[in-house]
Amino acid sequence: MNQIKRVVIVGGTHGNELTGIYLVKKFDRAPELIGRSTFETIALLANPKACEIGRRYIDIDLNRCFRQQDLENPDLSSYEAQRAKEIYRNFSSKNTQQPNLIIDLHSTTSNMGLTFILASHHPFNLQLAAYLTSLYPHLKVLASTTNNHDSPLLRSISSLGGTLEVGAVAQGVLDASLFQQTEQVVGTILDCVETYNQGTMAAAKNPLTIYHTIGAIDYPRNEQGEIQAMIHPQLQGRDYEALNPGDPMFLTFEGDPVFYEGKSTVYPIFINEAAYYEKGMAMCFTQKQIVVGC
Repeated sequence: MNQIKRVVIVGGTHGNELTGIYLVKKFDRAPELIGRSTFETIALLANPKACEIGRRYIDIDLNRCFRQQDLENPDLSSYEAQRAKEIYRNFSSKNTQQPNLIIDLHSTTSNMGLTFILASHHPFNLQLAAYLTSLYPHLKVLASTTNNHDSPLLRSISSLGGTLEVGAVAQGVLDASLFQQTEQVVGTILDCVETYNQGTMAAAKNPLTIYHTIGAIDYPRNEQGEIQAMIHPQLQGRDYEALNPGDPMFLTFEGDPVFYEGKSTVYPIFINEAAYYEKGMAMCFTQKQIVVGC
């Protein structure tokens, strides 16, 4: 792979996730914090109108606007659709034919801690993820089973990099500790790109644990679509912990447990994420894989 020529740090893909928004603004004020000698670094506020009013989006979720067919559809004229086309035109490796790396900053109301979501299974990403987990043992690495194939997500515009997700933090709220942790990991990623371009990037020796998404589950609902149960107290806040067959998953309003009926152990993530109520998702399920020799 050729040298990475440009890193794009994206904040405000969702206008009520303040960690990324205020980090991008900080980097704009002090570009020396993200400057490196071998590549250009750009700090991008993805959805400025939504950021101004503190809403997740104006018309539609910007982080669902990057499928190729949507980017090429002239009839899609919402604010986020137009913004996605502009971002793709200016920063996509697929469009510019240069190796860009994307760091899309997000926060979640779920207890995800620090999570790095791979844009793809590119060897550079795996090496980067292994290095990050060696420095930050509590950081989790997440990968999608779609592996970036015509994904609607912003991180899909480049095969290098991914999403840095941090939580739990409420929408529209800043958490100083999580802000600082996110900034530190961003700096480490930039340093890794620098050493890669210089040919001195060290191979991580520790095995890499990757959580692979395998699906999502909605809340129990009635025929009118109304939620009939909540996340069970024993599951709330236990992202990345094992959910075994027969474990309680939901609790009805009458106090009756609803049990996990799957046949194998899964590791739920994005448990009770506030933004996913409208998407019909109570949590995502993942499987765990150990990768040696990244």
